[in-house]
Amino acid sequence: MARSEAARTALLDAAERLFAESGIAQVSDRRVAEAAGNTNHSAVRYYFGGREGLLHALIERHSTAVESWAPQTHEDSDSVLGDVRNLVMPTMKVLDTLPRPSWRARFLGQALHDPALRTLVMQAAMASRDGVRLSLSLRARLAHLDPDVVAGRSVLITRIVTTAAAEVEARLERDGQGPRWLAVGSFLADAIAGMLAAPISPTGHLNPLIDPVPGAD
Repeated sequence: MARSEAARTALLDAAERLFAESGIAQVSDRRVAEAAGNTNHSAVRYYFGGREGLLHALIERHSTAVESWAPQTHEDSDSVLGDVRNLVMPTMKVLDTLPRPSWRARFLGQALHDPALRTLVMQAAMASRDGVRLSLSLRARLAHLDPDVVAGRSVLITRIVTTAAAEVEARLERDGQGPRWLAVGSFLADAIAGMLAAPISPTGHLNPLIDPVPGAD
């Protein structure tokens, strides 16, 4: 690995850990550089153009890793559950292959709750060619349901996977347990498939994540 690439990777690794542990807004670029062993306190600006470039690079690194695993983890699918597994399992495989302890899931959890990054995380999760194909397949399989409800439930997929994975990763480090990411992925896929295909209650056509709640102030 070239020296500049090694320095860039060290900054990404340090930032991922610090952001996961302390929160994105609480960590300065200088602290990231120091944790990466870089004596240039402006290293983040030098290698990434600043904080925004660093954050984009972190999310892109994960997205690229997920896409690289997708062909190896995809299963033949003839069901909602099969499509959901093909969406979820590449992420679990990436987490399963990270060094221990890992901070990737917790960083993504922090990013998901950051107003400036939430949209980027959501888009990155579904923007790949496989993500688009599987989303269209799910909508076709769920054509008997209100499409607006299906769209609203689909938004929850990334939120459920990201939040649950962050909690599991934190518990693994706290308890010193070995990871079982593929089992986590199977559990989440089952739960998400059930959520997507669930019957719609009389008031379930209202999506409170998007639509205003009647009578709310």
